[in-house]
Amino acid sequence: MARAPGTTKRRRRRRKALPWPSRPAASSATGLDFYGYIKLINFVRLKKPTGAYLSSLRSPLPWEGEEYLKPELEDDLLLQFDIEDLCEPVKVLPSNGLSDPMVLLERLKHTEHRARAAEAALARAQDDLQKMKQFAQDFVMSTDVRSSSSRGAIADLQEDEDGVYFSSYGHYGIHEEMLKDKVRTESYRDFIYQNPHIFKDKVVLDVGCGTGILSMFAAKAGAKKVIGVDQSEIIYQAMDIIRLNKLEKIITLVKGRIEEVDLPLEKVDVIISEWMGYFLLFESMLDSVIYAKDKYLAEGGSVYPDLCTISLVAVGDMSKHVDKLLFWEDVYGFDMSCMKKAVIPEAVVEVLDPNTVISAASVIKHIDCNSASTPDLEFSSDFTLSITMSTQCTAIAGYFDVFFEKNCHNKVLFSTGPQCTKTHWKQTIFLLEKPIPVEAGEALRGKITVRKNRKDPRSLFITLSVKDTQQAYSLQ
Repeated sequence: MARAPGTTKRRRRRRKALPWPSRPAASSATGLDFYGYIKLINFVRLKKPTGAYLSSLRSPLPWEGEEYLKPELEDDLLLQFDIEDLCEPVKVLPSNGLSDPMVLLERLKHTEHRARAAEAALARAQDDLQKMKQFAQDFVMSTDVRSSSSRGAIADLQEDEDGVYFSSYGHYGIHEEMLKDKVRTESYRDFIYQNPHIFKDKVVLDVGCGTGILSMFAAKAGAKKVIGVDQSEIIYQAMDIIRLNKLEKIITLVKGRIEEVDLPLEKVDVIISEWMGYFLLFESMLDSVIYAKDKYLAEGGSVYPDLCTISLVAVGDMSKHVDKLLFWEDVYGFDMSCMKKAVIPEAVVEVLDPNTVISAASVIKHIDCNSASTPDLEFSSDFTLSITMSTQCTAIAGYFDVFFEKNCHNKVLFSTGPQCTKTHWKQTIFLLEKPIPVEAGEALRGKITVRKNRKDPRSLFITLSVKDTQQAYSLQ
């Protein structure tokens, strides 16, 4: 907010000027020097002279005594302004070295009026600023408080995050990428087509149906009824796709969050969903599947995929370490090593060169989708990585495996690990600031903690401890 003219900043400068021992030169505009102004103002405050009295004055002037340097009024507004800046020049009367007294008094009154107006404007501005600060404080506090009876401000913020999330799935591009991921799509297809007894004459719920591909697989496998639910705008294209394939009598699509929509039935026999994100749990869509399971799954029903695991491996890739971290130590001759503090905490999602894997895998988390609850999705786990070669460990990488097993005549599984066919999930890399020397046969021990970001529950906070080092990472 702009400062009102002639207020706080000038006030400090003028007060420091008062005790100067020498007098500035006389003003060409009024015939008074700097201290003459001060004495005149204090004289007027004290004596309250009339214009006629001032007109009759001759040298010596009655306010020339040093006692008039002391302000008559505390925080006198007229002593806080540059008088000459505020008053236009007036004609000088040589008889007594003083301008027309009536004009000068009018100028002083005008100046005081402007000063008081400026002071009032400043007071209003300060009041507005205080109100804005209080509003901001109340708003921030409200976002940190959860209410058991309502969603409150933090829920509104989460809904905004959800809006961005669902909006990203409204564009066809991300669905094209997923459909072209053969490991992903063909695994679901094979599970459904090779186990038709699970779907024959059953009611199926597809959570996060997207383009409807899983719903159509289920319908083709003999499902009696399929309900697909999705919040993103892609569901309108899915409706066209369903009609184009003449499956509208079997498949019903519902737009909205599974937590909020009203389904056209109370219970379903099977829940299918492709909910997995980076490092399995990124995006937190499993929360929605668990909600659907608890509310809609009939007794004896099943959720697919039914089992998932998260695994870690050690990575030894000095060239990547140099490229990502040592690069900052000499950037065109400048030390930018402080940038490492921004680079290291961000988990990197990329395809890992399998030749850089230097340990056997260690499973850190098992999830049974038929029994899991949302608290299970935040966890800590100790791990041991059996090192396979003597080198430098530069990172820890995570990936997940997915299993379709319950009641299956033909079990199906797929992996997103670095030794397997590439998927759009890739691997999640946690860079170590300093490489750790390891020997073949060594057991590299550590601990990992996975938590949701409270401000954005679809993203993750991950803390990784390896030997004597600990580092926090975000996946967002």
